[in-house]
Amino acid sequence: MKKFQSDKAPDPVGSYPHAKKVGNLLFLSGVGPRKKGMKEIPGVDLDQNGQIKSYNIELQCHAVFQNVKYILEASGSSWENLVDVTVFLTNMKSDFETFNRIYSEYFKENQPCRTTVEVSALPTPIAIELKCIAVVAPI
Repeated sequence: MKKFQSDKAPDPVGSYPHAKKVGNLLFLSGVGPRKKGMKEIPGVDLDQNGQIKSYNIELQCHAVFQNVKYILEASGSSWENLVDVTVFLTNMKSDFETFNRIYSEYFKENQPCRTTVEVSALPTPIAIELKCIAVVAPI
Protein backbone atom coordinates (compact mmCIF):
# COMPACT_ATOMS: atom_id res chain seq x y z
CA MET A 1 0.00 0.00 0.00
CA LYS A 2 1.21 3.48 -0.81
CA LYS A 3 -0.16 6.82 0.44
CA PHE A 4 -0.39 9.99 -1.64
CA GLN A 5 -0.76 13.69 -0.83
CA SER A 6 -1.35 16.40 -3.43
CA ASP A 7 0.46 19.71 -3.06
CA LYS A 8 -2.45 21.40 -4.91
CA ALA A 9 -5.47 19.98 -3.05
CA PRO A 10 -6.53 21.31 0.37
CA ASP A 11 -5.05 19.66 3.43
CA PRO A 12 -7.23 16.93 4.93
CA VAL A 13 -9.25 17.99 7.98
CA GLY A 14 -8.06 14.90 9.89
CA SER A 15 -5.27 12.37 10.08
CA TYR A 16 -5.58 10.64 6.70
CA PRO A 17 -3.95 10.78 3.25
CA HIS A 18 -5.55 12.22 0.15
CA ALA A 19 -5.35 8.77 -1.45
CA LYS A 20 -4.10 5.26 -0.94
CA LYS A 21 -3.09 2.80 -3.65
CA VAL A 22 -3.76 -0.91 -3.15
CA GLY A 23 -2.86 -3.08 -6.14
CA ASN A 24 -4.04 -1.18 -9.20
CA LEU A 25 -6.84 0.63 -7.31
CA LEU A 26 -6.61 4.13 -5.93
CA PHE A 27 -8.95 5.05 -3.07
CA LEU A 28 -9.48 8.76 -2.46
CA SER A 29 -10.45 10.03 0.96
CA GLY A 30 -13.50 12.30 1.03
CA VAL A 31 -12.82 15.39 -1.10
CA GLY A 32 -14.56 18.71 -0.56
CA PRO A 33 -14.47 22.07 -2.34
CA ARG A 34 -11.99 23.95 -0.10
CA LYS A 35 -8.97 25.54 -1.80
CA LYS A 36 -5.38 24.82 -0.76
CA GLY A 37 -4.18 27.21 1.94
CA MET A 38 -7.53 28.96 2.35
CA LYS A 39 -10.11 28.77 5.14
CA GLU A 40 -12.88 30.22 2.98
CA ILE A 41 -14.95 27.74 1.02
CA PRO A 42 -15.90 28.66 -2.57
CA GLY A 43 -19.45 29.95 -2.71
CA VAL A 44 -20.13 29.73 1.06
CA ASP A 45 -21.28 32.68 3.15
CA LEU A 46 -21.03 32.04 6.90
CA ASP A 47 -22.57 33.98 9.76
CA GLN A 48 -20.60 35.18 12.82
CA ASN A 49 -21.11 31.76 14.46
CA GLY A 50 -19.66 29.85 11.50
CA GLN A 51 -23.06 28.60 10.34
CA ILE A 52 -23.95 28.57 6.65
CA LYS A 53 -26.09 31.58 5.66
CA SER A 54 -26.02 30.73 1.96
CA TYR A 55 -23.99 28.73 -0.53
CA ASN A 56 -23.55 28.30 -4.25
CA ILE A 57 -23.63 24.60 -5.18
CA GLU A 58 -22.29 25.31 -8.68
CA LEU A 59 -19.08 26.87 -7.35
CA GLN A 60 -18.68 24.02 -4.87
CA CYS A 61 -19.16 21.37 -7.58
CA HIS A 62 -16.50 22.87 -9.83
CA ALA A 63 -14.10 23.24 -6.89
CA VAL A 64 -14.58 19.67 -5.65
CA PHE A 65 -14.06 18.24 -9.16
CA GLN A 66 -10.84 20.27 -9.48
CA ASN A 67 -9.61 18.91 -6.14
CA VAL A 68 -10.35 15.34 -7.24
CA LYS A 69 -8.32 15.96 -10.41
CA TYR A 70 -5.40 17.31 -8.36
CA ILE A 71 -5.38 14.23 -6.15
CA LEU A 72 -5.69 11.80 -9.05
CA GLU A 73 -2.79 13.43 -10.88
CA ALA A 74 -0.58 13.48 -7.76
CA SER A 75 -1.32 9.78 -7.30
CA GLY A 76 -0.42 8.66 -10.83
CA SER A 77 -3.98 8.37 -12.12
CA SER A 78 -6.35 10.61 -14.05
CA TRP A 79 -9.96 11.72 -14.37
CA GLU A 80 -10.53 9.14 -17.13
CA ASN A 81 -9.53 6.34 -14.72
CA LEU A 82 -12.32 6.97 -12.21
CA VAL A 83 -14.46 3.84 -11.81
CA ASP A 84 -16.69 4.71 -8.84
CA VAL A 85 -17.89 7.98 -7.29
CA THR A 86 -19.92 8.35 -4.11
CA VAL A 87 -21.49 11.78 -3.76
CA PHE A 88 -22.59 13.25 -0.45
CA LEU A 89 -24.98 16.20 -0.69
CA THR A 90 -26.40 18.06 2.31
CA ASN A 91 -29.54 19.12 0.42
CA MET A 92 -30.65 16.62 -2.20
CA LYS A 93 -33.93 18.41 -2.97
CA SER A 94 -32.32 21.79 -3.73
CA ASP A 95 -28.95 20.69 -5.13
CA PHE A 96 -29.31 17.40 -7.01
CA GLU A 97 -30.50 18.86 -10.31
CA THR A 98 -27.66 21.40 -10.45
CA PHE A 99 -25.09 18.84 -9.31
CA ASN A 100 -26.30 16.28 -11.86
CA ARG A 101 -26.08 18.82 -14.71
CA ILE A 102 -22.50 19.80 -13.78
CA TYR A 103 -21.51 16.17 -13.19
CA SER A 104 -22.74 15.33 -16.71
CA GLU A 105 -20.49 18.05 -18.16
CA TYR A 106 -17.42 16.58 -16.43
CA PHE A 107 -18.26 12.96 -17.26
CA LYS A 108 -19.19 13.06 -20.95
CA GLU A 109 -16.71 10.35 -21.95
CA ASN A 110 -15.85 8.44 -18.80
CA GLN A 111 -18.94 7.48 -16.86
CA PRO A 112 -17.97 5.82 -13.59
CA CYS A 113 -20.49 4.08 -11.37
CA ARG A 114 -22.11 6.61 -9.04
CA THR A 115 -24.09 6.70 -5.83
CA THR A 116 -25.55 9.95 -4.51
CA VAL A 117 -26.77 10.20 -0.93
CA GLU A 118 -28.04 12.99 1.26
CA VAL A 119 -26.32 13.54 4.61
CA SER A 120 -27.36 15.89 7.39
CA ALA A 121 -23.88 17.42 7.71
CA LEU A 122 -20.28 17.19 6.57
CA PRO A 123 -17.15 17.86 8.69
CA THR A 124 -16.79 21.44 7.45
CA PRO A 125 -19.52 23.87 6.27
CA ILE A 126 -19.70 22.44 2.76
CA ALA A 127 -22.64 21.17 0.71
CA ILE A 128 -20.85 18.43 -1.26
CA GLU A 129 -18.14 15.83 -0.77
CA LEU A 130 -16.94 13.06 -3.11
CA LYS A 131 -15.48 9.65 -2.32
CA CYS A 132 -13.78 8.15 -5.38
CA ILE A 133 -12.10 4.99 -6.59
CA ALA A 134 -9.87 4.98 -9.69
CA VAL A 135 -7.51 2.59 -11.40
CA VAL A 136 -3.81 3.31 -11.66
CA ALA A 137 -0.98 1.40 -13.29
CA PRO A 138 1.16 -0.58 -10.80
CA ILE A 139 4.29 1.28 -9.65
